[in-house]
Amino acid sequence: MTDVVVTRLIEASPATVFSFFTDAERWTAWQGVGGEIDARPGGVFQIRMPGGQIASGRFVEVVPERRLVFTWGWEGEAPPVPPGSTTVVIELEPDPNGTRLRLTHTGLEPPPVAEHHRDGWNRYLDRLRSRAEGGDPGPDSPEMVPGTQGRHGDAAPPPGVLNPD
Repeated sequence: MTDVVVTRLIEASPATVFSFFTDAERWTAWQGVGGEIDARPGGVFQIRMPGGQIASGRFVEVVPERRLVFTWGWEGEAPPVPPGSTTVVIELEPDPNGTRLRLTHTGLEPPPVAEHHRDGWNRYLDRLRSRAEGGDPGPDSPEMVPGTQGRHGDAAPPPGVLNPD
């Protein structure tokens, strides 16, 4: 199994950044086009992506303004990452310039699955940073999601990414 780690410095307070992970409307301002978030241990996590695919799991740990842990996977027929099969840990650390965010996605299959998720998290954390800092990253769209194809949507993979289907 492979772990993916992505970090960002966000010029916003930990409380502000945390709120983008605990409210469906705020979450879908940077990732997805709809969903359900019940940010408490055992609560549902479900985000509908712009290509129609659904990321889902359950919250495992919620420490306000510091840490969230939730399971992650894709709903649908034969996904390479079934719902609940991997874990995402979000750690927020106060910084003089805002918040240091560290996302660790554990339990992923080796490339191309891990790389697809690394690319996706990089893109989406850039969108989160924009939104949390008061910007507008624009609407989410399947054409903007690297490597989404087949079981994860309809867009073609970027050059150099193998189709896992």
